[in-house]
Amino acid sequence: MGKGDMKSKRGKTHRGTFGKSRPRKNQNKATQKEQSQVTK
Repeated sequence: MGKGDMKSKRGKTHRGTFGKSRPRKNQNKATQKEQSQVTK
């Protein structure tokens, strides 16, 4: 279990990917609506 292991958290941070062991941080719905209105 090291940097080369894609199923571990350390391997995901090393490659910069996301998955089950390293999920993306969820944004709450209020900030998503504000961002979508600004970009339009």
